[in-house]
This record gives sequence, C-alpha cells and structure tokens, in this order.
Amino acid sequence: MAEETKSKMENKPQNVMRTVKIDKVVLSVGGIGEELEKGFKLLKLVTNKNPTKTKSKKRIPSLGVRPGLEIGAVVTLRKGMEDFLKRMLLAIDNQLKKKQVSVNNFSFGIKEYIEIPGLEYQRDIGIKGFDVTIVFKRTGRRVGLRKIKRGKVPSRQHIPKEEIIKFMEENFKVEFK
Repeated sequence: MAEETKSKMENKPQNVMRTVKIDKVVLSVGGIGEELEKGFKLLKLVTNKNPTKTKSKKRIPSLGVRPGLEIGAVVTLRKGMEDFLKRMLLAIDNQLKKKQVSVNNFSFGIKEYIEIPGLEYQRDIGIKGFDVTIVFKRTGRRVGLRKIKRGKVPSRQHIPKEEIIKFMEENFKVEFK
C-alpha cells in the first residue's frame, strides 16, 4: 500500500501554477544630453527596437537634474528573449552574484557593449555600458495587473531568490557566487 502511494506521488504532475517563467527583459541606460543620445543609439543597436526616453520627476540641484529633463532610455523585450538573454549572460561569462538577485527579478550590468558576442565597436557610440534586468512571473500574475475584475495576488505567487537561482542554474547554466 505504501509503495502504491509513493509511485502515485512520483507520477503526479507538478502544479502548473507554481512554474517559474521569464516575464520580460528590460535594458536601461542613463545619461543627460549627448551621453543619453549615445545610450539611445546603443540600445537600438543591441535590440533592434526603438527605446523610450525617461524623464525625471524630481529636482536634484547637485546633479543638475530638473523635472521633465530626459535622463535615461529603456527597452523592454517580451518575445524571443531567451536567445537574447543567453548573449547577455555570455558577456559576463555566465557568472552572477547572489546579491544581484531579489524577489521576482535580478539585474546585472554590462560595462562595455563590445563584450557581447556579435557586436562590433561603433565610433559614434564609443565605449558605453547598460543595465539588464530580468523579471520573472508565475501563471496567474495577470489577475493583479488587469484593469477589469482585478484581484489580489497572494505573496506565495512571488518568486523568492532561491527559486530564481535554481531556475537560472538549470536553464541558463549560470554560476552564482
């Protein structure tokens, strides 16, 4: 009897609602004026998509930032991101630190875009880097995001650091220090 229950437990399919998926990959770069234009061109070169410029909401006099000033550029990738993510991870030698991982996402920076396989130096951009953020989700996340009949999503739907690390080690062979 005990052997039957063990074999049933082993054959039982895993809960679909608990599977971890990559929601999106976000690339961002910061700067003001000419540096921002270079970053904008860089994101367009890397992703073949049009970036969006972000504007500041606060005044920071010591940095010369005022409300409405363009201070960054962002691109979000949702389709075909696995191959793209593999290229980005190759640029950092598939090594990350555990402190770069937080709940539902992790981030890392690429210091020079010429480290990415398949990209060559562009004279008009120069040497520039950008940040990459990978956001994870579980099935059912849309319930908390949709406009009509929005529901509350429990905290057990969040993905802890340990699960993200396990997912990245299994699927992308990333080493965590």
